[in-house]
Amino acid sequence: MGIKQIAWAAVVGLMLPLAACAPQPEATTSTTTGSAQPLVTGAIPDQDPEKLQRLYSKLAAYLEKELGVKVEYKPVTDYAAAVTAFKVGDLDLVWFGGLTGVQARLQVPGAEAIAQRDIDAQFHTVFIANKNTNIAPFTDISGLQQLKGRTLTFGSDSSTSGRLMPQYFLKQAGVNLQDFKGEVGFSGSHDTTIKLVEAGTYEIGALNEQVWNSRLEAKEIDLDKVQVIWRTPAYYDYHWVINPTVKQRYGEDFVTKVQQAFLKLDPQVPEQKEILDLFGAAKFIPTQNANYANIEAVGREIGKIK
Repeated sequence: MGIKQIAWAAVVGLMLPLAACAPQPEATTSTTTGSAQPLVTGAIPDQDPEKLQRLYSKLAAYLEKELGVKVEYKPVTDYAAAVTAFKVGDLDLVWFGGLTGVQARLQVPGAEAIAQRDIDAQFHTVFIANKNTNIAPFTDISGLQQLKGRTLTFGSDSSTSGRLMPQYFLKQAGVNLQDFKGEVGFSGSHDTTIKLVEAGTYEIGALNEQVWNSRLEAKEIDLDKVQVIWRTPAYYDYHWVINPTVKQRYGEDFVTKVQQAFLKLDPQVPEQKEILDLFGAAKFIPTQNANYANIEAVGREIGKIK
């Protein structure tokens, strides 16, 4: 071997370990759990944060397995924050109430309502009262008249079942917010509404029927102190809304894949039954934007949608 050949071999020998240590290009596929950009899910904070964390952590694990992409759950501080995060693209897939879902979709052209629980096509609000009020349960909407002069708390200011629809039905009965004693309250969540009325901080409260029934089943409500006095007529409420930008990242058929993942949740599979139970549902069913036209109309009527 000549001098030049020996020198070249030495150079190559020095370069080999350097090449082995050099950073390798990252995989660019976005359809595996190794994707650098996860699908970020969120939800309106309508219940106790610990309960929500448990629910959405389990759901994220399920969706990650079904969709083949990394899925993260990102909690938000309030209802308005969920809408804003969806608008700016910080959340890709959000569990909204009827009103917040409409608000979000109006700000994100192409956003789609894709799935709801079986109970959300026929949803109800319940009005509850502290038993010291001596208000007996009633079935006719005219019974709301006897709430005048009482203290009242809604849930979140942007809640469909905890503010929008109860205010709508009060108006239908000829009861305005000015008819209540003092300022109407906004508890922030359905669980807090129950606690405030149970404690007597407010005499009357309005909340999501599903949360009431769930807490009742868990024996977390003192029925010696608080009771349901009226159940509203049915309306559409909670639903999943997906941001159209996911199609650019994961493919044109991704929205359909996400919808199918919700629809195939099976109560016969223990892990999936746990998710459905936490949602208070027997199954998920398809939905579409048009189902919430009435919610939008009511939102505009009371000034929650401009």
